[in-house]
Amino acid sequence: MERVRTIVAYKNCFEEFLASQPEKVQNKIYKILEVVEFQQQIPTRYLKHLEGTDGLYETRFSLGSNIWRVFCFFDEGRLTILLNGFQKKTQKTPKNEIDLALKLKKEYFEEKGGLKHGK
Repeated sequence: MERVRTIVAYKNCFEEFLASQPEKVQNKIYKILEVVEFQQQIPTRYLKHLEGTDGLYETRFSLGSNIWRVFCFFDEGRLTILLNGFQKKTQKTPKNEIDLALKLKKEYFEEKGGLKHGK
């Protein structure tokens, strides 16, 4: 099977989230990421654009009655950048989680855009 996208974790938010999860949840996350990496068309049950955001997506998965989300975005079409993740406990995605993901996305593009931002 040929890889369609490359997945990269930005900073250490995703790794910290992943490491804090039980093995069953980690395995589920790896399966979802494999779908994102290898399938041309990603089913919306796994990846969905967050309305009202500029290109922020969430990977979605559940195990039993528990639900998790991992935020990500695309760069240059084929690169998927993973941001923060969390276990969803309410109907609505917490605003602070979205705000963190948007902040990380902005930092990523500022760093990538490089030194023109005085950094």
